[in-house]
Amino acid sequence: QVQLVESGGGLVQPGGSLRLSCVVSGFTLDYYVIGWFRQAPGKEREGVSCISKSGGTTYYADSVKGRFTISRDNAKNTVYLQMNSLKPEDTAVYYCAADLFTPVQAMCIRPTPDYWGQGTQVTVSS
Repeated sequence: QVQLVESGGGLVQPGGSLRLSCVVSGFTLDYYVIGWFRQAPGKEREGVSCISKSGGTTYYADSVKGRFTISRDNAKNTVYLQMNSLKPEDTAVYYCAADLFTPVQAMCIRPTPDYWGQGTQVTVSS
């Protein structure tokens, strides 16, 4: 059974940090491009960051460049999103997704992944 399980969300003050984790099971992580996406109430889903199968290529949305870092540990079946200098506009449900064929940038811009996680809430508020 394929699963992507996100964790690490929560309530944080502006300027704070969170690290999200996406643990996968039921498929071989090494073969998949992984992306982090978010959706705030009343807004369209946004591709936040995506990472290639080896981890050598990454993509970031302009809104998070310099603040977020994506990484992966294929041996642990886990992909991470380190989020620093968080802003209220980062508040959203964050999802991870896996894609077997789509290149990194395309996955973030026009996602049609094979699998989605269930999401984790991130709230940035004082």
